[in-house]
Amino acid sequence: MKNIFVMGLDDFNLELLETIRDAQEYRFHGLLEYDYVVSPRHYPLEEWFSRAEDTLNTFPGSVDAIVGYWDFPTSTILPILRKERDLPSPSLESILQCEHKYWSRLRQREAVPGCTPRFALVDPFDDASIANLDLDYPFWLKPIKAFSSYLGFRIAGARDLQVALPAIREGIARFAEPFNYVLEQASLPDDLPRVDGYRCIAEEIIGGRQCTLEGYVHEGTPVIYGVLDSIRAPNRVSFLRYQYPSRLPRSVQQRMANCAKQVITHIGLDTTPFNVEFFWDPSRDTIRLLEINPRISKSHCPVFELVDGASHHQVMVRLGLGRAPDFPYREGRHACAAKFMARVYNDATVTRVPTAAQIARVQERFPGTLVQVGVEEGTRLSELRDQDSYSYELADIFMGARNERELLHNYKACLDELDFRLEDIAPHHHAVAAEA
Repeated sequence: MKNIFVMGLDDFNLELLETIRDAQEYRFHGLLEYDYVVSPRHYPLEEWFSRAEDTLNTFPGSVDAIVGYWDFPTSTILPILRKERDLPSPSLESILQCEHKYWSRLRQREAVPGCTPRFALVDPFDDASIANLDLDYPFWLKPIKAFSSYLGFRIAGARDLQVALPAIREGIARFAEPFNYVLEQASLPDDLPRVDGYRCIAEEIIGGRQCTLEGYVHEGTPVIYGVLDSIRAPNRVSFLRYQYPSRLPRSVQQRMANCAKQVITHIGLDTTPFNVEFFWDPSRDTIRLLEINPRISKSHCPVFELVDGASHHQVMVRLGLGRAPDFPYREGRHACAAKFMARVYNDATVTRVPTAAQIARVQERFPGTLVQVGVEEGTRLSELRDQDSYSYELADIFMGARNERELLHNYKACLDELDFRLEDIAPHHHAVAAEA
């Protein structure tokens, strides 16, 4: 038996890990508790390292792999913990050149300039830095390290800056402080400017049809094994669903794959899963790279299981053991699948959430469906952590079907059955949560 330590292991992902091939040969152990790792108010990384080291050092058996599927700071802690035990791992420096939004853009511009939008470094505490910005409105403004679009704002003019800058100044420390701690552990290349977590990046707006390429690098060779469409809400920020497989033309998917492989190779990323997000503008037939994440997307795990027959946790685990991934293709029970994010766009109080019986009925009516409720009765939506700047997420619903039309129909029926109820919000806003 191989002992696999998983950062922030939760029951939902443990069930998915048990769908992977050779799962009977692995014993999965949690490393740091879920509530401690995922969306805490603060990230005390020195304490994280100390507790993780104690767990690993006192374990009576072999430590064969240390893996994780959560975003920062998990993604940057893993290579440090692995290095201490000489386990297979990408370097911390290569991970940071993906995670640090400004450094990542610099590397993208070197490797694939035609796929890289214009961007600029911004000091959100310096008015002159904003005033001298060499980008036309509209543009995105976001911290160089955050996730789930936290503190990301679409800036269409000076009025938007008046809203965004105070919010960024107030909230940026939440990720900047732990990110700066990680930066101190790295030996960075001389050609990278020293830019800490209290800075932002401004980027020109890119649009079109968005998708995500899931892949991995093993022994220096990048491989793409799945492409998913990312469907946004009318506000052009919030995600409504991730759908697999992608409906983009194969030729476009191939161009994106070639671009992703060039960047991954240029950065020197190895021995890790990754996902790369792109936009394709059909009117101009151009592709633009949005961002690189050096991990699997946990949001896609059930979707791969529904279509391909196994969660792509399998890729993560095998790479963690230093093995080449062996991932199934189209062996699942459904031809297509999606993760739906039920959202509302105004603040409200939750007055009703689905009962266990309602969730069970939905999952029985639509085999393979998984429901994760993210709110409780009495939750004030504006108090939820790590939401995007324009909406609130009530639940995640994973479903499969024979085709897209059936998938969307089943999702609406599912949401009707779950019967979320909200107070202090207009009825038509509640309907937006079901919009697909």
